[in-house]
Amino acid sequence: MYRAIVARRIQSAWEHLARGDSDYVLDQFAPVFTHSFAGEHALGGERASRDAQRAWFARLFRLLPGVQLTLEDVLVRGWPWRTRAVALISVRAPVAGTAYENELAQTIDLRWGRITRIHNLEDTQKLAAALERLAATGIDEARAEPISDRGRVSPAVPAEV
Repeated sequence: MYRAIVARRIQSAWEHLARGDSDYVLDQFAPVFTHSFAGEHALGGERASRDAQRAWFARLFRLLPGVQLTLEDVLVRGWPWRTRAVALISVRAPVAGTAYENELAQTIDLRWGRITRIHNLEDTQKLAAALERLAATGIDEARAEPISDRGRVSPAVPAEV
């Protein structure tokens, strides 16, 4: 029963995110968390603060307006004090006049129902190529440094982060 509840909460979070409601997802994070996205590109990097994570979500929706995020499957194991879930997501978005399609595997660690760690793996070559197509159309943010408050901070993130 517990695992079914966690799976439903993850499904609900992806439904909110698909509608552009990142605040709902931010509310699920524990006070101390990390969110990492593989790759050295505008959507890569690691964040550990709500401000940096909010800036990352905003960049995602600016770079990929109209993105379609579809949860394909979610697997959950563990107990409330230590839960791990894996979500498989299809990503589709119009990018510079072409269709961008990718698959995302997300590992989510939870403690007592709060997200403590998210690690995203997406085909970074497909994503980097899509970001380059955007940059070629004049969208400079597609070539921006990752938003990260672990080691270096992007100019897109306020200095107090």
